[in-house]
Amino acid sequence: MSAAIVYWSQTGNTEAMANILADACGGEAIEWDSFSADKVADYDAFAFGCPAMGDEELDPDFEELWDACKGELADKPVVLFGSYDWGTGDWMDSWKEAAEADGVNVVATVIANLEPDDDAEAELKDAAAKIA
Repeated sequence: MSAAIVYWSQTGNTEAMANILADACGGEAIEWDSFSADKVADYDAFAFGCPAMGDEELDPDFEELWDACKGELADKPVVLFGSYDWGTGDWMDSWKEAAEADGVNVVATVIANLEPDDDAEAELKDAAAKIA
């Protein structure tokens, strides 16, 4: 199974998470601005990553890509992930709920407070197994 790990990272924490996922599942880590909805058909599984921004929300540019891709995902397994510096991780709960309401097959979510610690790394590896 081929997996694309599409991410946006401001400080490098979400990028570190993307690299852990890619290494664990044998997938390809791709920065968000190098990906587009027309590439969805090239992969069997996905992970999309974005840190919490503003009032616990997705980065607007990343969200535009996500909105373009989500309708193309069909039943492909999807992991959602990202880091945060403050708050409680509500952005991930909101993202997952909205994705599932749009028919996305979310198989796992992973958040990390700042850079991924050992617990987050273990969760990422577990999530990677679901898209490998």
